[in-house]
Amino acid sequence: MTIPILTDLVIIFALSLVVLFVCHQFRIPVTVGFIFTGILAGPHVFALVRAVHEVEILAEIGVILLLFTIGVEFSFANLLQIRQSVLVAGPVQVTATGAAWVIFGRLLGQTWSEAVFIGCLIALSSTAIVMKLLQERAEVDTPHGRTSLGILIFQDIIIVPMMVFVPLLAGEMDNVGASFLILLAKGAAIVAVVIISAKFVVPQVLYQIARTGNRELFLLSIVLICLAVAWLTAQAGLSLALGAFLAGLIVSETEYSHQALGNILPFRDVFASFFFISIGMLLDIKFLLNNPVTIGLLSGGVLLGKILLAGAAGLVLAFPLRTAVLIGMALCQVGEFSFILAKVGISQGLLSGYNYQLFLDVTILTMVATPLLMALAPQVAATVARWPLPDRLKYGAHLEAVGTPELPRDHLIIVGFGVNGRNLARAAETAGIPYVIIEMNPETVRREREAGKPIFYGDATQEEILRHAGIREARILVVVINDPAAVRRITTLAHRLNPRAHIIVRTRYVNELPALFELGADDVVPEEFETSVEIFTLVLKKYLVPREEIERLTAEVRANCYMLFRGLLKEVAAHSPLRQELHDVEISTFRLADKAPAVGKSLAQLELRQRHGVTVLAIRRGGQILHNPDPHQELQAGDFLITMGTPDLLTKAERLFTATSS
Repeated sequence: MTIPILTDLVIIFALSLVVLFVCHQFRIPVTVGFIFTGILAGPHVFALVRAVHEVEILAEIGVILLLFTIGVEFSFANLLQIRQSVLVAGPVQVTATGAAWVIFGRLLGQTWSEAVFIGCLIALSSTAIVMKLLQERAEVDTPHGRTSLGILIFQDIIIVPMMVFVPLLAGEMDNVGASFLILLAKGAAIVAVVIISAKFVVPQVLYQIARTGNRELFLLSIVLICLAVAWLTAQAGLSLALGAFLAGLIVSETEYSHQALGNILPFRDVFASFFFISIGMLLDIKFLLNNPVTIGLLSGGVLLGKILLAGAAGLVLAFPLRTAVLIGMALCQVGEFSFILAKVGISQGLLSGYNYQLFLDVTILTMVATPLLMALAPQVAATVARWPLPDRLKYGAHLEAVGTPELPRDHLIIVGFGVNGRNLARAAETAGIPYVIIEMNPETVRREREAGKPIFYGDATQEEILRHAGIREARILVVVINDPAAVRRITTLAHRLNPRAHIIVRTRYVNELPALFELGADDVVPEEFETSVEIFTLVLKKYLVPREEIERLTAEVRANCYMLFRGLLKEVAAHSPLRQELHDVEISTFRLADKAPAVGKSLAQLELRQRHGVTVLAIRRGGQILHNPDPHQELQAGDFLITMGTPDLLTKAERLFTATSS
């Protein structure tokens, strides 16, 4: 017995493999590859797939799982942080885009009802595409990523009132007000259920299930939470995607969120591919070929108009111009929920068959263009930022509001004030190191300035902002933000403005090290690698491996990893002959413990250089620095020894400076 959907799935997966392989060769984004797969397999080209409705159902599941994982990686605290994006930027973007089309539609001769309805369709963007691309680019937690998510959340909410008011546009005004009030009541009830579940119900349920140690039971419970909340919101008239996002937020408040995310990710990737394939199936190639000029002009106009208007929504929040451009280029497409709204409009006579097909082709072309535009966005933003525009527009209105702190010299610049930035600032204060912080969250800047922190608002990808922070006088620049493109640009700018500054960069993945070293970074700390080091350290501790052996192995692994990438790039990254010769040498500072073997001995007696391969460059004793110390200088407890050597030799010599166990 042949199952039709099984045949179609085999065709879809086989065709996807071929198309994605070709796309990979030409460096075309995976998302575009899936859409092309849908175009080829759909009814308008080769008609390889017959179970189109079943594929659409799988696509719905993909959207649910995608938004669920985004919610799990998010949290209610993060949601509160983007409330301005939801409550301010979202309404600005939707209203401005809709109004712009109403004006344009009236010029084309459309009725008021038709123009307003199509304006609603154009105003929505694709949550699935944008968030998928932001996840792939590790930009969900960037300013433009959080703002884009906030605007998309507002769009997912506003589509419901749009659907309620479609009959009003069509001339049927019965019970519209009552329907809207019922909708508000249902929405309030769902919010209450979500809050109660997140705080009291779900954590206890998952705790009891986790105690069983049954992986299948845990997985089923996570899937049930995801689908149940999505179903609940759908029953209330809200979107499935919004419900899935709320379900993810519920799970994110528990200690099991990471395990839940790991279990769901493989299913998400498979089902999400069906969403993009189903979008491609809708494209009518014949209609496109018969109306290339009209569709091309409309698609270009929609992309340009939405880039400008969504970017303007970012400027309303006083973001720098670069962030506004990134927001605009992320939200420039027409969204998948516009398809649902369009079907309602057809049933009410607000959209003719010709206009509907025109709308489909324009929507799909804008979706296909989105991955390419988002890839180009950083370069476009950098180009626009060089235009002769007012500083208030280029750097953000908050720059003037919070001002600039008094700058020290020979200081540390910290870009980003998240967990890593806070810890680094605390360490700098403890060590008496002067520092300045650059941060793009205006609320954080105001709060920390009131607490006395040397922090100011600004986009560190802008040369002027780095100058404000005193990059030319700085000794060290540390970049700890979650925007890979911004990290690369900051590294390039900082190295050009001050080649003497030591640039330390945090990144997510090991494979980003070569590019960052090439751009001028002196040290790059990949989270991926450091996490693996921490994991094997914990494993070795559990196997009772001696602490000294673990520390030695950890130092060697770190040295080998970082030196490997430096070695590959030493011809490019070396900035002087001396650096090229000493690329594997470190300068470290040790504090001499009270009972250390070196206390009371001279450098000559220790024979550090002859026996250990370590050179003492200076000794800091109290407030005095002893440069080129005398070999017969006796070392005292509390001395700070500034030493030079390779990482492995420094690690071995460390035992001379630390306290011995009694």
